[in-house]
Amino acid sequence: MYDLKLKLWLVDDGRFLISDGRATLLRKIKDLGSISPAAKEMGMSYRHAWDVLQRLSENAGGDIVVSERGGREGGATRLTELGETILSEYENKARSVMSQLENHWRKPSVTADGLVVKDGKVLLIKRKSDPFKGEYALPGGFLEYGETMEDCVVREVKEETGIVSEIVALFGVFSDPQRDPRGHFVTAVYHLKPTGGKLRAGDDAESATWVEMNDLPKMAFDHGEIVRRFAEIGRMV
Repeated sequence: MYDLKLKLWLVDDGRFLISDGRATLLRKIKDLGSISPAAKEMGMSYRHAWDVLQRLSENAGGDIVVSERGGREGGATRLTELGETILSEYENKARSVMSQLENHWRKPSVTADGLVVKDGKVLLIKRKSDPFKGEYALPGGFLEYGETMEDCVVREVKEETGIVSEIVALFGVFSDPQRDPRGHFVTAVYHLKPTGGKLRAGDDAESATWVEMNDLPKMAFDHGEIVRRFAEIGRMV
């Protein structure tokens, strides 16, 4: 049986930035905190990995990684804000394209979003990427193949906010074909309660914060209406 494969790459004003190989290198540096083990896992030399990063920095117009020396555990390498943004842009766009491809372009994409609630406040992220860049949203993301919706929402909440949570109940399924400008997205929204973790912004978020449900900022997608409906039901119970 034949499979269709796509090669994707991210460009800026016609300048090549990254494709899957460079994105994998950035992801491994981010996860491992060092260039050397990231290069080793990819089967390349440190010098080659460093040359790749230098070419990427030149095309991007700024440093992609920064190295920090000293400390009890020695030095470490992390992605700069520019590096984080480029990696996030590529991974978001690639996931969206691959989701459409795997669904034969015409089938809806499936996502899960989390209503994590504590003391009258809801956990929100500020989006780092389009669509709705700079606006607030519920933490959530694409369902992965072989994953349950319940596992997906718990995973996405932790990845995007650092908060560990457990599901209270399914709040609702939202499937308006116009709810997402990228295409037809169906999302299952779960009510969750926090059980641990430390609040921090993850890969796809500029920030993560607790917000009063009766004083919401500008919200992306239909997430403002979802939170308001949840709050209204809570007042009636």
